[in-house]
Amino acid sequence: MPSYIPTTITRPRPYLLSLEWSDGKKSTFLLEKLREECPCAHCKGETIMGVTYTFGLKQFSAGMNELVSLVPVGNYGLQATWKDGHDSGIYTWEMLRNVAITHALSDKDIKNIESTLNN
Repeated sequence: MPSYIPTTITRPRPYLLSLEWSDGKKSTFLLEKLREECPCAHCKGETIMGVTYTFGLKQFSAGMNELVSLVPVGNYGLQATWKDGHDSGIYTWEMLRNVAITHALSDKDIKNIESTLNN
């Protein structure tokens, strides 16, 4: 198990996810980034003997970036269920941490997003 796990998970806005980690770090990012990083075989492909097979073009549908639930999976990650019914991706703590760091938003970024959405 990684030395860091989320201690608090919140949704400050319908389109944001905020995490506080056991090492004290905090991060907020867009839910669409979490969906883009879905690790399931349908979204990322499946690797067999070093060859990755993909399943055609990604499909886009209404509600695909709207999170319905995040459910713990053992002691190693979370399973997301999205409004479009997609629920086969399990995000390990390490993967979730990577998404959080890679796509972290500053307070200024969040204000800009909110300003854009309100116009």
